[in-house]
Amino acid sequence: MAAPEPWRKVLDRPVGGLLGIGFAVHPGTGQDLVMTVSTAGHGLFDAATGEIVARDRDPDPDTSTPDAEPDLACPGLGPVEGVPVRIAGLLGGGLHHTIPDGWTLDVVAPDWPDHRVILSADGGGHRGEPGGSWWHVHHASWSELRTAGFSPSGRTLAVATSSDLTLWTRASVPVLS
Repeated sequence: MAAPEPWRKVLDRPVGGLLGIGFAVHPGTGQDLVMTVSTAGHGLFDAATGEIVARDRDPDPDTSTPDAEPDLACPGLGPVEGVPVRIAGLLGGGLHHTIPDGWTLDVVAPDWPDHRVILSADGGGHRGEPGGSWWHVHHASWSELRTAGFSPSGRTLAVATSSDLTLWTRASVPVLS
């Protein structure tokens, strides 16, 4: 089902051989960026628009996968060139599953090996009817789930499988008192 307001889907794109993803911040705009690491190279996406910002089809083999570093990082590209980006996915790591204003993300596998990504507005629990306080936003049934989670800013939600990247964004994050 579609994610609720304020979330809106901005990208549902094939990325063949996807190993993992990570978040970075654009130094000029402060916007979330999503870096992909795949068998076909590295990519950098603007999380607010889904547009590709930079691409490296032939990264340095010594640093092309996150397992080359203890913190699972790969060198950034484009506007974050030279900045290490931590990658979550096939080789380890993880993304945020909760954000301070109560949104929660759960990955469940009631019919393993298929995975379902559940977005909750009430801090989790999936109580009540779907579409009330929880939404089944992604079903990974044809590709292996790599990772799912929120950006550190809480403005972006990402789901990565072995073949696809899906992004949702929201315009702003409420200030918590």
